[in-house]
Amino acid sequence: MTAFTATVTVRLKHGVLDPEAETTQRSLERLGFELEDLRSADVFELDLDAESAEAAADRADEMAERLLANPTIHDYDVEVDRRE
Repeated sequence: MTAFTATVTVRLKHGVLDPEAETTQRSLERLGFELEDLRSADVFELDLDAESAEAAADRADEMAERLLANPTIHDYDVEVDRRE
């Protein structure tokens, strides 16, 4: 087994209301920053042992599907890095 860190980034899909992001965007614009759009995201770092990076990604994907994200309203990305 090899040690991996899987990073799962979960964000609301486009079109789903994101009050936290809307408030933050308005505040940034008041400070003089121009933005087209802003979305909030949750990032989960999972340390796990797996036979390969692909196996680690599959496990992280299953965790995202079953608990970390609601596929109806969220998009998510999984990135896997080997831990040294």
